[in-house]
Order: sequence, then C-alpha cells, then structure tokens
Amino acid sequence: MIRTIVIEDEEHSRKMLKAMLHEHCRQLNVVGDADSVRTGLTAIAEQRPELVFLDIELQSETSFEILERLPEINFELIFTTAFDHYALKAIKFCAIDYLLKPIDLNELRIAVAKAEKRLNRQYLNRNLEVLVHNIKSGSQNHHRIALSTLEGLLFVNVSDIIYCESDGPYTHFILKQANKIVTSKHLKEYENLLSGYDFFRIHKSYLINLREIQKYIRGEGGQLIMSNGAALSVSKQRKEDFLNIYSRS
Repeated sequence: MIRTIVIEDEEHSRKMLKAMLHEHCRQLNVVGDADSVRTGLTAIAEQRPELVFLDIELQSETSFEILERLPEINFELIFTTAFDHYALKAIKFCAIDYLLKPIDLNELRIAVAKAEKRLNRQYLNRNLEVLVHNIKSGSQNHHRIALSTLEGLLFVNVSDIIYCESDGPYTHFILKQANKIVTSKHLKEYENLLSGYDFFRIHKSYLINLREIQKYIRGEGGQLIMSNGAALSVSKQRKEDFLNIYSRS
C-alpha cells in the first residue's frame, strides 16, 4: 500500500478527503494528517510518505513554504484547493496534479492512478523540484516549464524558447540550442501557460517569444525574422495587436 498523508487546514475537508480515500482508493494507506505548515513538515519527517495531498492555502501560510523547507522532495504530490487562481498556473507550469474542491470522485481516482503509475516506475519527481525553483527564482527569465513528450517530461528554460508551432494535437518547441521538442498538447494550452512571459500568438500556427524577434517585414499581415533565422507569418487578424505589443517590447 502507498503511504499517504493529507495536509489540510479545514477539519471538515480533511475528514472528507480521508473518508473518500479509505472508501474508494484502497491502494492508499493514510498514515497521518496535518493542518498547518509546521505540523505538515513534522508529519512528512515522521511518516516518510510516498504520496501527499496538500492544500495550497494553510491558514495564513501556503503549502509552497512546506516544499521550500524540505531538504529533499522524495514523494508524489497532489495539490487541493477551493480556488482556481494564480497558484494553479504555477502548478500547471510544472505539470503537477491538482484537485479543485469540492473534490470530484472520478478526478480523485484519476489523480491517484497517475501518482501510483509514477511511483511504480520509480519516477523522479523533478516537477516538484522545478516548482520550488520557479517559486524561489527572483526573475521569470529563470523559470522552467515542463513539456509533456512521448518519452516523458522534459524541463526547459522559458528564456530558451524561440517560438512554438502548432501541429494539430501536438506542439513543436523551437529552442535556442537548435533542437526541437515535440509535445503532446495543443498550442492553445501553452499560449495560456506562457501568458505573462512575453509570448504572443501571431498566427493560429505560431506562438513566439517577443524577445527573440530580429526583424519585422511589413506586408498584408507581415513577417517576422526570428533569432534563429526562421521567417514566420503574422496573420492579418493579429497584425494590429502585435504591432501594439511589439512597439512596447
């Protein structure tokens, strides 16, 4: 059985989640619970869990403080929260599972199954390490993003991305190192994730790093020459918005 801890500051929510796990996720053995950053750190140190359910907001603190204080992260983690807010973007950025409260039973089963699969493969939980790195980093230029590929997760620096190209249900990431990564997600998903990082959708097929533009060639929509020499078309519908943003970049 998988040693599991539930860290949740609301007693009702904590008891509800533990009951759901006991009834519907029999492969888990809940060996402890906690209601704060302090008690959460103690429970992790004493119980040495393989899986932790962690509420994002713990009284006046956040669960990220637990991750920052741990000497190492050697367990799988599923975040829980009642709010779909800014913190979830950081979590999605690192491809970490989360559950919105009230917790849906089917979503709970799916998240647990994914965690179990990663544990059985002796998966190195680098996404948690990257999340902590991004939280501690003083600049977005040093943030890393998790890219889902057929081989698994790859982590790249956001600043190394020149542009992303849509290919149906896939997205191609073109990097400064002259290599390309193919991911199994739509471009729209990465457009949402990279908003606020100086990326702009110039065309239905292209999401570009504004910092990597070398030249704009005027035309009906126009064309961009990127830092790697690639020539990318700007759609007519996005030309005005692009020129407004580019003039400020």
